[in-house]
Amino acid sequence: MEDRTPRPEDLEPIERASTDELRALQTERLRWSVRHAYENVPHYRNSFDTAGVHPDDIKELSDLAKLPFTAKADLRDNYPFGMFAVPRTQVSRVHASSGTTGKPTVVGYTAKDIDTWATVMARSIRAAGGRAGDIMHNAYGYGLFTGGLGAHYGAEKLGCTVVPVSGGMTERQVQLIQDFRPDLIMVTPSYMLAIIDEMERQGVDPRATSLKVGIFGAEPWTNDMRQEMEQRLDMHAVDIYGLSEVMGPGVANECVETKDGLHIWEDHFYPEVIDPITGEVLPDGQEGELVFTSLTKEAMPIIRYRTRDLTRLLPGTARTMRRMEKITGRTDDMIILRGVNLFPTQIEELILRTPALSPHFQCVLSRTDTLDAMTVLVEHRESASLADGLAAGQELRHLVKSTIGVSVAVDVVAPDSVERSVGKMRRIVDHRPKR
Repeated sequence: MEDRTPRPEDLEPIERASTDELRALQTERLRWSVRHAYENVPHYRNSFDTAGVHPDDIKELSDLAKLPFTAKADLRDNYPFGMFAVPRTQVSRVHASSGTTGKPTVVGYTAKDIDTWATVMARSIRAAGGRAGDIMHNAYGYGLFTGGLGAHYGAEKLGCTVVPVSGGMTERQVQLIQDFRPDLIMVTPSYMLAIIDEMERQGVDPRATSLKVGIFGAEPWTNDMRQEMEQRLDMHAVDIYGLSEVMGPGVANECVETKDGLHIWEDHFYPEVIDPITGEVLPDGQEGELVFTSLTKEAMPIIRYRTRDLTRLLPGTARTMRRMEKITGRTDDMIILRGVNLFPTQIEELILRTPALSPHFQCVLSRTDTLDAMTVLVEHRESASLADGLAAGQELRHLVKSTIGVSVAVDVVAPDSVERSVGKMRRIVDHRPKR
């Protein structure tokens, strides 16, 4: 793979700032953000007053723990524009979640917010190994989802040529990669697998394409998946993190030279990790639920937003700013099966240790009487026979039992049998009756 390490002179000064300089900037911006939210968003004024805390009480970063959390339900309760801190006429753009489990969560941006977003996205793409002049194939979905436009504006700000393909039309994705010869691709990891499969169906060698860096996000994926991608594509596979409630993609990104966790752009987003049950702030290095406070957002400041993502904070390496470990799962994606907690990423790791099985899988939950059960629906690879796949399924069943400590069924099916996704992959299919 080509060395894509950014030159030191290409980094922004804040990426090289000392910890003391960074903390001073964060403290100043935190005070502004908390006051901005309190004075302009009725929800925050009410929640702060109920908790008995005032913006004047926030004098240093540790004082943030005095403030109440914000949850997704708060955004839904204030649908559509109740969380905005500026007049609607100053909102340049609105994005929203899919709303599959209720009302969508709506987020707004001023013109300055959009420029800030483009800046952190450009920083993320550069950290991943992107450069001015690169061609970027953008297969994230456009529209209300923040992925497509977030990646688009950031790549343009960096100086890339953007191919705004969006998701879907997988055959055409392959054609455009061959014809336009992009250097970068931004897409969900599960859809990248579908593109690779389509390349191989068309007789295209994925390792022979022009792609040098893949920036994958919007869903958890493992280091084993990274190795699979890099081996099949001969390119760097780098993780990006974000969520619409905090900004969109570009909240944190791995650096291509280390690939050892995602550096959080702490000059704009202040992270905490909490015990998901007690809400207690945990010291760096301990795993818990990730919480973010925005430091510079105008249209929709967010104070102590509970992401439900599980990770831990680590010291900076390639950059001064702290890293977050790759997301291991979500508190709302955790499957409790007969008293054992497990996440789809754990199943993915074991599948990738089983050569005859492909990474296309789903965890299917069912219930007989009062007993929950799980079946791992997984495809065998094109290169493996059905018999090899069935044998690998038995191996996977034993691996799950010996590694995670719970018994599951494994249903090995032919290639192309598992639902494909052009956005976030649906890893959990729950057929259990509602209580």
